[in-house]
Amino acid sequence: MTTLPAARERSPRALVAHTLILTQRLLVRWSRDPMTLAQSLVLPALLLIMLNLALGNQITRYAVDHNLYGPGYDSIYGTVPMAALVGIMAGSVAGAISLGRERETGLLSRFWVLPVHRSSGLIARVLAEGMRIFVGTVMIVIVGYLFGFRFEQGPLAALAYVTLPVLFGLAFATVITTIAVRTAKASLIELVSLASSVLTFFSTGFVPLDAFPEFLRGVVTYQPLTTTVDAMRGLSFGGPVAKPLLVTLIWCFGSILVFAIPAAQGYRKASRR
Repeated sequence: MTTLPAARERSPRALVAHTLILTQRLLVRWSRDPMTLAQSLVLPALLLIMLNLALGNQITRYAVDHNLYGPGYDSIYGTVPMAALVGIMAGSVAGAISLGRERETGLLSRFWVLPVHRSSGLIARVLAEGMRIFVGTVMIVIVGYLFGFRFEQGPLAALAYVTLPVLFGLAFATVITTIAVRTAKASLIELVSLASSVLTFFSTGFVPLDAFPEFLRGVVTYQPLTTTVDAMRGLSFGGPVAKPLLVTLIWCFGSILVFAIPAAQGYRKASRR
C-alpha cells in the first residue's frame, strides 16, 4: 500500500529534515541582516566596552569598599552577563520584527501550503534562537576576557554559565514571539523592548544592589535580569548561586509555560492566513 504524501509530511523523519532546513534558513537570514547582527553582537559588545571604560573602576571600588562580593572582585563579573542578556533580548526583538514582516508579507502562509511538517517552522525558530543566543554569549565572554573576566569556579560552572542565558533567551523569545504572531502592531514589540531596557538599568548588572534607593531594592532583587546576572556572577566569580538560580528558573519556566501554547496557536493561525 502506498503511503500518502500527507502522511509522509507528518512523519518524524520529515519533522527532523524540515526543521533543519528551516533552521538553516533563519540562521543564514539573520547572518545577512545588519539589524540582527548589530543588536545581537555589536551593540552588546560596545555596551560592555563602554561600561567598563567609563564606570568599571567606580563600580569595582564601590563593591570592594562595601565588601559586597568578596576580595578580588571586579565589575566585569556583573557587566559581562548583563551585556549578554542585552544582546539576547535585542536579538529576540529583531527576530520578532522579522517574524512580523514574514507574517504580513504572507511568507508564513506560503510555507503552510507547501509539503512541510506543520511543527517544523516553530521548532526551527526555537533551535535558531538557541544557537544565536549561545554564539552571542560566547562572543561577549570573549570580549570580557580582554578586560580580565575569568571563570574562577571550574569547567562545570562555566558550562552552566553559558547555558543559563540560553534558557533565559528562549523564555524571552517565547514571550516576544507570542506578541509578534498575535498582533500586527509593531508598537507592542517596541514597548517590550523599552521595558527590557528599563529592567537592564535597574538590575545588579549595572550597579550593586546597595547603590539603589531602598524602596527599589525589593523590585530590583527579584526581577529576572537581576537574578540571572547574580546567578551568572556566582558561577563565574563566586558567591550565592542557589537562590538567584532558583528564581531565574521560576521566571524562565513560568514564562514558557504561560506563553508557549499561545505562541504555537498564534504561529499556526498566522501561517494559515
